[in-house]
Amino acid sequence: MEKEFIPYEQALALKELGFNEYCLGNYRLPTNRLITEWEIRNTPESCLGISAPTFSQAFRWFRDKHSLFTQDFIDLDNKFTKNIVKVLKNGQDFFYLDYYKTYEEAELECLKKLIEIVKSK
Repeated sequence: MEKEFIPYEQALALKELGFNEYCLGNYRLPTNRLITEWEIRNTPESCLGISAPTFSQAFRWFRDKHSLFTQDFIDLDNKFTKNIVKVLKNGQDFFYLDYYKTYEEAELECLKKLIEIVKSK
């Protein structure tokens, strides 16, 4: 289930951008280890670090708060899966034509690109 949550570095970046929503996961201090909801209930509040959103929760936040939409295109005919990230803002396309071997790799790079776009505003 851990692969459903964004990595610590991106969770921290999202917090710095204003992400403040309830999450089923949290990064525990001081180790920054991911813990899930049932562990959170048994963890002292002083040990709770930052919220750990799922990838879908993070992408939804970018859509709702920053009007940034993403699309991925998968070509399954080749030996390696190619994922192309496309970011849309207010009807304008921003293409990031990067190719990745796995969907998960493309998903993480897309998240990093969204963070970069919002930080640069």
